[in-house]
Amino acid sequence: MQAFTYVRADDLGSALQAGQAAGAGAGPANAAPTQFIAGGTTILDLMKLGTMRPRTLVDINGLQSSLGEITTGDKGLRLGALVRMSQAADHPDVLREYPVVAQSLQLAASAQLRNMASLGGNVLQRTRCQYFRDPSWPACNKREPGSGCSALEGVNRKHAVLGVGEKCIAEYPGDFAPVLAALGATVDIAGPAGRRNIAFEDLHKGPDRPEEETTLAPGELITALTIPSGAWTRRSLYLKVRDRQSYEFGLATAAVALDLQDGKVREARIGLGGVAYRPWRSREAENALKGKPLDETSANAAAEAAFREAQPRHDNAYKVELGRRTLVRALLEAGKLEI
Repeated sequence: MQAFTYVRADDLGSALQAGQAAGAGAGPANAAPTQFIAGGTTILDLMKLGTMRPRTLVDINGLQSSLGEITTGDKGLRLGALVRMSQAADHPDVLREYPVVAQSLQLAASAQLRNMASLGGNVLQRTRCQYFRDPSWPACNKREPGSGCSALEGVNRKHAVLGVGEKCIAEYPGDFAPVLAALGATVDIAGPAGRRNIAFEDLHKGPDRPEEETTLAPGELITALTIPSGAWTRRSLYLKVRDRQSYEFGLATAAVALDLQDGKVREARIGLGGVAYRPWRSREAENALKGKPLDETSANAAAEAAFREAQPRHDNAYKVELGRRTLVRALLEAGKLEI
């Protein structure tokens, strides 16, 4: 790990000022010389590996009083960016009204990491692609733009099949973000140019410029995540299929939220993880279900629609069928929930 300067901020203004003063620079936020740190469960790993080399870390844990609250109401669920994963997973309102959110957090990482990791940092976690994380591999467009993608013809068992391109097939590894995409969450952002609010689906970019992972500008900071209320949030669940049952990233995951009336689907919200380049909402699957009875036939049709545009490689072709089966199982289990 290279030497860096550590700065602690005690309020939002001083955090943004520290980010500017330290020279956020131009280009993608994830490559800027100044980075914000909260739990540190992602960035410190990457710094130790030499994949990320910020010159300055701005510690924002002093903003806990303003960015660490959970509130619920008629407009939905608002989660401050510094809420810890375990805090949200155990919150009674989240467990009751948004079980898919709680489950996605409970199934992520280890208990120790969930106690440390912030929600704002969690949605910005970077891929687990071994070619990205190991600088000894020279060809990685995400780390070194224009160098190529070692995963295309290399070992790609855990890589993405949805939303990929010829420049990068890395998968987004997180559990919480596909839930936010499915439920139509929004993101509050603060930065040197002021405050703004965007749809969560607009936070992460596609694979055309792999080095630019999000639409955050250098020096910008996520302050809150808001999930709108809906008739589907209570009948919701998160299903995670992985190589082992604990402390493992998903090979295929499904976030499902349903509004059923007399056995028919009035509305559906579907997010997929472990199979896509970025947090993935499948409107194709949602549309295939709308107005249909929820049964094996409609669930299979939705799963087919979800993976119709999949682009598998030699090692990860199994993810297409695994993803379909994961979604079918999640839909049928959600239909049986008593709410």
